[in-house]
Amino acid sequence: MEAAKKRIALVDDDITSLALGKGIMAEQYDVVTIPSGEKLFQFLERVRPDLILLDVDMPVMNGYDTLRKLKSRPDTQDLPVIFLTSMSDTSSEIEGLNLGAVDYISKPFSPPLLLKRLELHLKVVSQQRELINYNNNLQDMVKARTKTILDMQNSVLKIVANLVESRDEITGGHVERTRQYLSILLDGLVKANLYTSEIADWNRDFFLQSSLLHDVGKISIPDKILLKPDKLSPEEFNEMKNHTIFGVQIVQAMQKETPESSFLSHAKILAGYHHEKWDGTGYPYGLKGQDIPLGGRLMAIADVYDALISVRPYKKPFTHEEAVRIIVDGRGVQFDPSLTDVFIAVSGQFNDAASAVTGNMFGQGGT
Repeated sequence: MEAAKKRIALVDDDITSLALGKGIMAEQYDVVTIPSGEKLFQFLERVRPDLILLDVDMPVMNGYDTLRKLKSRPDTQDLPVIFLTSMSDTSSEIEGLNLGAVDYISKPFSPPLLLKRLELHLKVVSQQRELINYNNNLQDMVKARTKTILDMQNSVLKIVANLVESRDEITGGHVERTRQYLSILLDGLVKANLYTSEIADWNRDFFLQSSLLHDVGKISIPDKILLKPDKLSPEEFNEMKNHTIFGVQIVQAMQKETPESSFLSHAKILAGYHHEKWDGTGYPYGLKGQDIPLGGRLMAIADVYDALISVRPYKKPFTHEEAVRIIVDGRGVQFDPSLTDVFIAVSGQFNDAASAVTGNMFGQGGT
């Protein structure tokens, strides 16, 4: 028997947008078009959709007001909502994310991007429901199932990371590779007996999982910048830098629900500090030396190595040996000298990990 299609509620006062959106999604989803926020709540009295696509700019009850009402009601507060907007105002996007929207999609629609984002978000919803159902029956098997729960959480995080990468197609696989690099660096720290007091209280699994969110702030960068096929202008690069601030804000919004989460504490550090530099010339805070949290200094090496060996529209990938040399040249300038020494000792494992995660990612001029 063929599985029932997921139901999408498309809410927009523009008839053209409703028709276009339904035309794009109808083959894969059961799409219900709704012309206003008020009509949405009438619909929700009878039917529960799997996901809501909600236009921001509507008369009487705009998207923000509609979302506030959805989140205030116990029966609708868990429904995932993606905002639709033709605006490129990042402060408005942050407001929506803080209210509880899971994403933004720009209008006019890009059919492949719209369908991919829906696919990823519906996978997140499915994973979350599985996790909730599992936890409801967990009382008698906590010890036996702890690893399973961790794996499920990791799966959800990977989907969220893939969602971010679906907006930045040139960096596919980046978050998984950097997680592998961090694992190698941590092993190197232990072997070298470095920063032992700082990492003594870290939960290794949570720290590595949190790295999957280090670029989550990119979800708030406009498509015209994030998807630009050429090198960014200075003005565009300054706006791109804001992904670190947005990442911190997104994680802080999560922390309102679980303020004691060590996983989210790690995630906030990795999102906010992975572009700081040892000499103080990095961003967004311009911190220097050990004022930069250790997690940020570790992430900086993993992030730069992967950027160097990866293809970009404006550059060919560097070989592993070239990437190592560039990082070594940045010792004491861009990177923590002690961590750079650890990186040198384990750099061969970086090369192995990159190949293992991506297959042969170097086919266009790498090693």
